[in-house]
Amino acid sequence: MSVKAHPLSRKARVLVPAVAAALLAATTAACDSDTTSEGTSDSVRTLTPDHSEHGESPSSPSEPTGSPSQEQSPRTQRSFAASVSAETERVRQEAVKRLDGVEGRGNAVADVSVSGLPVAASEEVRSARVRVTNPTDEPAFYAVKVEFVDAEDKVLDTVVVGVEDAPPDRTVDAQANSRKAAGVKTFPRVAQAERG
Repeated sequence: MSVKAHPLSRKARVLVPAVAAALLAATTAACDSDTTSEGTSDSVRTLTPDHSEHGESPSSPSEPTGSPSQEQSPRTQRSFAASVSAETERVRQEAVKRLDGVEGRGNAVADVSVSGLPVAASEEVRSARVRVTNPTDEPAFYAVKVEFVDAEDKVLDTVVVGVEDAPPDRTVDAQANSRKAAGVKTFPRVAQAERG
């Protein structure tokens, strides 16, 4: 007794490879488009101070060679840098507002320390590491005014930085950069610090 083939089975045999090929092409296209998007893990690494502020190479020992970070288009890098700059400026403006009404040195000078960062002679900025330790049990916003002074204690520049949501009982770093103090041996110090 012979078994009659179902009339759709021949069509199914033709359609299955075609559907599989279409799915494979769509998956490959989706993967390729992700390598230059702003949502890749490279954008997260760029947010770390070492990469975004010191201008170091985007690759690290844990990052495989040929990763998306090395292939990002200049436009994508510029747009991401612009969004980071806009966020930094928003936090800085908030810090300026909070320090505006503060009398004296503020309520958080004991929570903050600064230290100068080494720079090359060719660099156009002087930088200071701002370390904030939140001794409270809740996240807090810190507004810090840093003065860059020369060897004769003359203030060359004043820079305000903000630290948003500093975690409780932990230390976080920020960076204060001065163009006015570039090329001069300066010493950073905390002029004001307010926790709020």
